[in-house]
Amino acid sequence: MKNALILHGTNGNSKTNWFDWLRVELEKKGRQVWVPDLPQADKPNIDRYNQFIFANKNWQFTEETILIGHSSGAVAILGLLQALPENVKVDTCYLVGSFRNDLGWEALKELFLKPFNFDLIKKKARRFVFIHSDNDPYCPLEHAEFLAKKLGGELIVKKGQQHFSIITYGEKYQQFPFLLKLIEEA
Repeated sequence: MKNALILHGTNGNSKTNWFDWLRVELEKKGRQVWVPDLPQADKPNIDRYNQFIFANKNWQFTEETILIGHSSGAVAILGLLQALPENVKVDTCYLVGSFRNDLGWEALKELFLKPFNFDLIKKKARRFVFIHSDNDPYCPLEHAEFLAKKLGGELIVKKGQQHFSIITYGEKYQQFPFLLKLIEEA
């Protein structure tokens, strides 16, 4: 089944930024889409998020699944892939504004309680696409470069897009046509 899971970032929810717009656009294309409100998103925790996601018995990860994460949601996708059952693999992961450590923020420490097994994570998806801005005020470009290299992923650097969010760039990020086009062309 063609489906998509979209994970928001810290202090976010399913209705912030471009997430709900992307859900609607992907549903128009025939995908089943889930954009959950992650529990206690003010302090992201991969184990808590994974328990929440895996508890949804109406959701299945298949070889046609795409995963889309923004900011700490992108990091959460790495932890989710690491926790998938051995025989489960997804299609493509789109990681927007990702980072590799807690950036010195107390609220992000629980994303990194367990080290990432990049060799295992790499086997859980057919393809990784990292989308990053050259002027992200929160997440250094070097973090996306590191993750893309570790996972054999493609890195797309957009000029001047901040953190691909309404807070950093304004109302433009109620939508994200560039990401939709990438998904459609895959």
